[in-house]
Amino acid sequence: MNDHPPAPTSTPAASALARHFPAIAAFTPQALVRRFDRAAFRERLIRHFKRWTLVYLLAALAAAWFDAHFTVALNVTESLPVRLFLIHRGEQPGRGDYVAFRWLGGGPYPAGVTFIKEIAGMSGDVVTQVERDYFVNGHAVGRAKPLSRQGLTLEPGPTGTLPDGAYYVRSPHPDSLDSRYGLTGWVSQAQIIGRAHALF
Repeated sequence: MNDHPPAPTSTPAASALARHFPAIAAFTPQALVRRFDRAAFRERLIRHFKRWTLVYLLAALAAAWFDAHFTVALNVTESLPVRLFLIHRGEQPGRGDYVAFRWLGGGPYPAGVTFIKEIAGMSGDVVTQVERDYFVNGHAVGRAKPLSRQGLTLEPGPTGTLPDGAYYVRSPHPDSLDSRYGLTGWVSQAQIIGRAHALF
């Protein structure tokens, strides 16, 4: 039994070209197969892996470590001035930091989508509302719109003292879907993925 696959054959056009142009004959499928030295190729491959195995292993370990601790997120909306973020999983953000969190669902986005906003309020801070303007400890953090750009009714977000593990998140954009709206509300610790570092 012949265990080797049949050698590729040339098309009539390739054979005709090879007859008229000898240089082309060296690159026909038959010529390439005849010149291929399997033993030499196997030996070069073994030498290559002996030399570079440690490098490949370290690269794989570095990639696994990075994936366990970090992820990259692209902002596709106008809500923030930054487009690309490096999210440090598990890093606790502070006031004024960008935070990455999981959307609980509702409105135009499915549950589990990653949102990135700025932390404007933390536990113990007081959120107040005057008409549709929102304040954290007396500092203005945004004005809630009655309707979204799609014409959907937007319910105002909660007010009061932020409990432990709750965050008021915001964005400077007037159309940002943040804590000024009931859809987002206050973000809980369980939703937080980590701190988001702005790249560009």
